Amino acid sequence: MTAAAHSPLFPQVPESADAVLDGLDPEQREVATALHGPVCVLAGAGTGKTRAITHRIAYGVRAGILQPASVLAVTFTNRAAGEMRGRLRQLGAGGVQARTFHSAALRQLQYFWPKAVGGELPRLLERKVQLVAEAAARCRIRLDRNELRDVTSEIEWSKVTQTVPADYPAVVAKTQRDAPRDPAEIAQIYATYEELKRDRSVIDFEDVLLLTVAVLQDRHDIADHVRRQYQHFVVDEYQDVSPLQQRLLDLWLGDRDSLCVVGDASQTIYSFTGATPEHLLNFRTRHPHATVVKLVRDYRSTPQVVHLANGLLGQARGRTAEHRLELVSQREPGPEPVYTEYADEPSEAEGTARRIRDLIAAGVPAGGIAVLYRVNSQSEVYEQALADAGVPYQLRGAERFFERAEVREAGVALRGAARAGGNDSLLDDAEGLPAEVRAVLSTKGWTSKPPAGSGAVRDRWESLAALVRLAEDFERARPGATLSDLVAELDERAAAQHAPTVQGVTLASLHSAKGLEWDAVFLVGLTEGMMPIAYAKTDEQVEEERRLLYVGVTRARVHLSLSWSLSRSPGGRAGRRPSRFLSGLRPGTAPLGARGTRGTSGTGAGGGIERGPGRTTAERGRRGPARCRVCGRTLTDAGEMKLMRCEDCPSDMDEALYERLRDWRAVRAREIGQPAYCVFTDKTLMAIAEAVPGSSGELAVIAGVGARKLGRFGTAVLAICAGGTVEEALGEGAGEQ
Repeated sequence: MTAAAHSPLFPQVPESADAVLDGLDPEQREVATALHGPVCVLAGAGTGKTRAITHRIAYGVRAGILQPASVLAVTFTNRAAGEMRGRLRQLGAGGVQARTFHSAALRQLQYFWPKAVGGELPRLLERKVQLVAEAAARCRIRLDRNELRDVTSEIEWSKVTQTVPADYPAVVAKTQRDAPRDPAEIAQIYATYEELKRDRSVIDFEDVLLLTVAVLQDRHDIADHVRRQYQHFVVDEYQDVSPLQQRLLDLWLGDRDSLCVVGDASQTIYSFTGATPEHLLNFRTRHPHATVVKLVRDYRSTPQVVHLANGLLGQARGRTAEHRLELVSQREPGPEPVYTEYADEPSEAEGTARRIRDLIAAGVPAGGIAVLYRVNSQSEVYEQALADAGVPYQLRGAERFFERAEVREAGVALRGAARAGGNDSLLDDAEGLPAEVRAVLSTKGWTSKPPAGSGAVRDRWESLAALVRLAEDFERARPGATLSDLVAELDERAAAQHAPTVQGVTLASLHSAKGLEWDAVFLVGLTEGMMPIAYAKTDEQVEEERRLLYVGVTRARVHLSLSWSLSRSPGGRAGRRPSRFLSGLRPGTAPLGARGTRGTSGTGAGGGIERGPGRTTAERGRRGPARCRVCGRTLTDAGEMKLMRCEDCPSDMDEALYERLRDWRAVRAREIGQPAYCVFTDKTLMAIAEAVPGSSGELAVIAGVGARKLGRFGTAVLAICAGGTVEEALGEGAGEQ
């Protein structure tokens, strides 16, 4: 087994401290055994950094060198902290605190606040947007929805960089930060926001860190108490530490140096939140005697994917680029990355959906495939394309596994069966834990064979099937485990949000894909203006965009596809260019600035570039650019193109018609066993309710209908538009397949 081979979900607890080191490669073993003094681990993507640091903690605990309660491991997401706690438990190192910076600080603040300040800690403000909006209104400054989000982000950035309102304009000028509004206005809103918080006795997440820092700075007795409690620190994703988090870490440490940091400057992609790789890059300067270990053996990706990743960083510039790690793949060779050019965005989405469908047919599980894009607004066209292709998908950041209704119901049923034990007749014929789980979940909709289609029924089955697979893995790892043991395991996983795998293609932004991996990754929309994003102006901003693409590339284990489209809408002017980051990487192109001819898009077979199928010339001429039917402006947003009007232009939608269409869609979706959006999306129904088509021709030109859906649902939709009831329409469309 290679050092980062995928281990079972429930591996056996190692028998001894030395057994903890089994299976580590030489560099990972060096990390695990370096238990004294400052340690800096420079870990490239896919090199097993979490494995190395969890084995380091576990080895120290099992060898009696580290006391579990004296170790604090901090990272940046609850998911990562939960995964770390789970791994430590599996290695026999339970009791180690693994938390996010905010979680660790909040716990300390809640404990020490009565002693340091008196009374109860002010209420934590979950979402600050509403209060920022109120602050702007008090300042008589109008903010639209996007500006409100941007100003809120600026306030967060200011606080983690320890910039007070009065200093904000000067800091923006000094750092050449691209402020979303006049810096003086933002400073005014920021100051008013802070006043409102004080008046209402609330604090925000950034205050949690600021107040903890203040308490530890002002109260030496409390700082000493914390330092007696925590004597050894591990910081994951150290390249993402903000100045405020670094200040808190320094206070936790005091004058000690029992610190291990892990990071990769080439994966610094959150500078807009205040994250900076400077602390990682300067670690050796601050700690001259530090042990530095580089992890470059990539166990995740094939040599072809790793070669592309190395080539992408090979063109990088700046101080971060000087510290890049050259990865070395440890896997067998795989397919070459595929570069595909499309005529327009809908063609790119449809082509991506076809390729995904082919991969699934070839045996790649849907849960092992991801479509990654630069901004979340790009997801809609891919949701539609995958729905049209009958491919199940899940949006990253959507409802969490353990919060799904069917999973909660299954948990209640399993807990009840565990309490009943041998008195539950349902378990009479079930032998072994998996059989018991299957028996219980069969009452909730689980069957040995999955249901047809990809609708709500299939989604429910997939959730229950994930629990069955979890029980099977648990029983293999813990022979003789009971239903009560499994319920306890599920409770721990729910608390850590450590969900089992659910089958469905993942749609996610590049930022939210950090820390994840898939068998096949589709990087889409790779055009100038999107990658790098149009507002990346400075050299450092452009380099961060390059690092963001690098993160996307290194999410792929085997299959990697990179694509772009020449225009946004069908029939639009083909004025787009592929991302500059692909120059010198895709066949037939040279790096920017190099001598020679850049590859052109005019030779589909030439240079190894695969051309995606686009619209025919006749179709392009027939459709033309999409224009707002209210103000006449050319439309580029996918949602606006469906409505055939600008989002802000007045709507003449027939509300009653829209509701009848929604009611019909809900019934029709249940009949065919698919999610409602597979019939028509909300935007398409809105467009129909605004246009009120009276013929097949008028219905066909509405974006999101298309020939296939026209033939399948057109009769019923036109019947409803003509004033018919939902029941009449269902009768009209009974023969449609």
